[in-house]
Amino acid sequence: MSVRRIMGTETEYGVQGAPGGNPVQWSFDVVAAASTPATAHIRWDYAPEDPVNDLRGMRLPRANARTDMLTDAPQAQVTNVLAPNGGRIYVDHAHPEYSAPETRDPFDAVAYDSAGDLLMMQAVRGMQEGKDRVRLYRTNVDGKGASWGTHENYLMDRAVPFDPLSQVLMTHFATRQTYAGAGRVGLGERSERPGYQLSQRADYFHMKVGLQTTFDRPIVNTRDEPHAPEAYRRLHVIVGDANRMDVPRVLKLGTTSMVLWLCEHAEQAGMDLGSIVRQVVLDDPVAAMHEVSHDLTLSTSLALADGTAATAWQLQVRLMSLVHEAAAVIHGTDTRGEPQWPDRATRSVMAMWRQALVDVATIRHTPRDRWHGLANEAGRVEWLLKWQVLDRLRRRKMADKPMEQACADPRMQAVDLAWADLDPATSLFTRLAARTERTSSEGDVAQASVDAPVDTRAWLRGQAIGRFAPQVHAVSWTRITTEPDSRGRRWLLDMDDPLRWTEPECAEAVAQAADLWHLVRALGGVPR
Repeated sequence: MSVRRIMGTETEYGVQGAPGGNPVQWSFDVVAAASTPATAHIRWDYAPEDPVNDLRGMRLPRANARTDMLTDAPQAQVTNVLAPNGGRIYVDHAHPEYSAPETRDPFDAVAYDSAGDLLMMQAVRGMQEGKDRVRLYRTNVDGKGASWGTHENYLMDRAVPFDPLSQVLMTHFATRQTYAGAGRVGLGERSERPGYQLSQRADYFHMKVGLQTTFDRPIVNTRDEPHAPEAYRRLHVIVGDANRMDVPRVLKLGTTSMVLWLCEHAEQAGMDLGSIVRQVVLDDPVAAMHEVSHDLTLSTSLALADGTAATAWQLQVRLMSLVHEAAAVIHGTDTRGEPQWPDRATRSVMAMWRQALVDVATIRHTPRDRWHGLANEAGRVEWLLKWQVLDRLRRRKMADKPMEQACADPRMQAVDLAWADLDPATSLFTRLAARTERTSSEGDVAQASVDAPVDTRAWLRGQAIGRFAPQVHAVSWTRITTEPDSRGRRWLLDMDDPLRWTEPECAEAVAQAADLWHLVRALGGVPR
C-alpha cells in the first residue's frame, strides 16, 4: 500500500485586465505568450480524448452533451502550447489553464503544479507591448457566481466497483476541507451572505455523481478518459481548492491516493469494502460539503446513512485508521505498531495526514480570539492563515463588527483576491510565504518548469519537444506524431502506458537518434 501512483493537476487561472476588456481574448493572449517560435506549430492531438465516456459504464450521446463538455473539439483559434516540462498550457472557455505533466507521487506533483504558476507569470511578462495589462489569480471564485477549477487526476485500478468507491470518496472530499481548504470570503455561490468559510469550491457542488464539470457540479466526476491501458481508470477530481500553500496541496493528493489504495487493496487486507463504506457513508454528501465548509467551529455533526452522526474530523480519523489497518496487514508493523510503509513518500504523507488532524483538533479546541497564536498550525492550514490576515484587518479597520459582518466589506474581499494574485510584486501570499511550510524549494519549482519528470512518459514528451520540435506535428498525453519524413510519411508513437517511456528506458535511444523519425521508429512507432 503506497501513495505512489500516476497523478497530476490542472489549474484554471482567474484573469483580469483593463475595464471593459474581453477575458477570453486575455486568455488567448496569455497562452500565445507562453509559446515559442520553435513550438508554435505543434498542435494538440484531440483524437485520443473521449469526454462523453462515463465511469459508470455508459456513454452520453454527443448530441445530448452541452458544448462546454466536448473538450475534444478543437477550437478555431490556436489555444494550445506544449510546455518544456511535458505539460500543457491552453485556453479552457474563458480561462488560461495549465495541465501539469504526469508524476509518480504527491510531492513531485506539487512541484510541477507550482511550476505552472511560474510558467504563467513568465507568459504574462512576455506579452507583446500594447496588449491590455493582464493579471492572473490562483483562485476558484469571483464572488459573483462564477467558479473555475483546480482539478486532480489519479490513475487507479478499474476493477474497484464504482458505487462503493464513490461513497467513500464523497465522504473524503466533504471532510478533507478541514485541512485542505484555501479559505474564502463570502457564503453562497454569489456571496449572498457575508461570512468566511473553509473552501472556495464547496458552495458550487449540487450533485453527488455526474459527468459534467461546469454546471450542477458533482462531488464525484465520472469522466472516463484514462489516457492509459484499459485496466486503469482515471479519477478526475473537481472539488479541490486553488491552494497557494504546499502542505494542503500535498495532503489533497496524498490522502486521496491513500483512500484509493484502501479501496483497491481492501480484499487483499481481508477487509470488506462494503463494511468500509458503511462506517463512513454520509446521508447527504452535498449538504455535508456545504456544512463542513461553513463551520468554523469544526464541530458540526454530519448525519450518516446508518442513522448515527460524526464530525468531519472524526470521519477523517476513521479513514486514516482504515488505511492503517489495511497497511498493517499487507506490510506488517514495526516495534511501535506502525505499518511498515513501503517508501519515503508514503511515510511522509501519512505523517502529514496525522499532523493535519492534530492541527484541526488544536484549532477546534482553541478559542477564536486566540487563533492568532496558532502560528505553527497556520503555516500548514491555509484557511487559518488567511483568516488571521483578514481578522487583523478587521481589528484595525472594523473593530466594531464581528468577522461575519466584516466580510461584507470590499476591503476584506480585496484581501482575498490579493492572496490569489500570482504577481510576486503585489501578491499578499508571496509576502507571507516564509511563514508556511514548504515541500518544494524555489529551485525545485524552477527546475520543474523546464524539465519533465524522469519517471513517467512525460520525460519522452519533453525530450521530443525540446530536442526535435521542428519535426513534431502533434502531441497528446498518449501520442507523438511526426511531421512528414523524406518519403512524405508521418509516424506515430503510441505511449498508452504512462509508466513507460521514462528516462531510464529511453535515454539511450534519444541520445542515439539523429532526428525524431529515427527515434520514433526505434521506439516502435508506426507510419500513419
